[in-house]
Amino acid sequence: MNRQRFYVKMVVSSLLRRRSRMIVALLAVAIGATILSGLITIYYDIPRQMGQEFRSYGTNFVMVPGGNQAVMESDTVRTALTYLPGADLIGAAPYRYRMVKINEQPFMAAGTLLEEARKTSPYWFVSGRWPEAAGEALIGQEVADTIRLAAGSSFTITGTGHSGESFSRNFVVSGIMQSGGTEEAFIFMALEDFESMTGEAGKIDVVECSVSASAEILEALARRISAEVSGVSPRLVKRLTESEGAVLTKLQSLVYLVTVIVLLLIMICVATTMMAVVAERRKEIGLRKALGAANSSLVVEFLGEGVFLGGLGGLLGAIFGFVFAQGVALNVFNRSVAFLPLLLPVTLAASVIITGIACIIPVRNATEVDPAIVLRGE
Repeated sequence: MNRQRFYVKMVVSSLLRRRSRMIVALLAVAIGATILSGLITIYYDIPRQMGQEFRSYGTNFVMVPGGNQAVMESDTVRTALTYLPGADLIGAAPYRYRMVKINEQPFMAAGTLLEEARKTSPYWFVSGRWPEAAGEALIGQEVADTIRLAAGSSFTITGTGHSGESFSRNFVVSGIMQSGGTEEAFIFMALEDFESMTGEAGKIDVVECSVSASAEILEALARRISAEVSGVSPRLVKRLTESEGAVLTKLQSLVYLVTVIVLLLIMICVATTMMAVVAERRKEIGLRKALGAANSSLVVEFLGEGVFLGGLGGLLGAIFGFVFAQGVALNVFNRSVAFLPLLLPVTLAASVIITGIACIIPVRNATEVDPAIVLRGE
């Protein structure tokens, strides 16, 4: 039997002889590693999960005309949108506005890409359905109450076009929108219908974007677009981005705090268990030292036991940690988390290092055993 196999057998046998104590230490390491690996998973997944949650509150990034321009060109808007990360872009809805009349009462009409508006404004509650065909419009609750319209009703929009000519266009109400905001006083229609009605194409007043990214990333994008695309002034919706950043900071701080506490508890539990083992084996240690065993061999043996406990506990913790993180994500965010391939080696390394540090004091006590005193029974 070579030295490595003998060493492994000696460590395992030592652990098995004191299985009750070692099971307690193993459970402590495994539970700590479970929480640690679960918190790491949640920590890296919190921005994505919270970003998706905050996207349900609407836009966090807008583009308005820059410089002295009153409107933006469609081609310029398309160029600016290419700067936004496609994987993180939830939606980008361009809007064109004009004051119109229905039964001689003034209302604001908005032309947009309805599919994109649906992505950027998921909080809109629509009674009926979103417009699907030409000649259909989505009206706000305030408009519906004022002129007494319901889903399926017909109405006529009149107004003055870009060149000064009058226009009149018939629409059908596809649905009535409630948002609790100023949008309830608007009439929303497809951008194509709006442009054909007003006789003005290729102009945009504002672009509302929903981007799953941090405030720092959005600020960097805004600076880059402002510097490289003329005629566009990008801005962050401060209330939303600042609220998102504050929540993420607090959650991540909580994860840090819990992680530190868990690591300290693991160290205390392992250190206490190993100190009890050293006290129990004082006579054995004294006898071995009397027979010529070096302190280095004792250090290697006890550290081996600690590393074995840390490795096994870390392996169990990495597996159960993902289950723990999945349960938290499903219950809190109603979404699953992705498994991090690096989670296994990180958890194993952290568990081994923590148990190794926890063994320092017990190992030092083992090397300080005086064989003469121990063998005399003192």
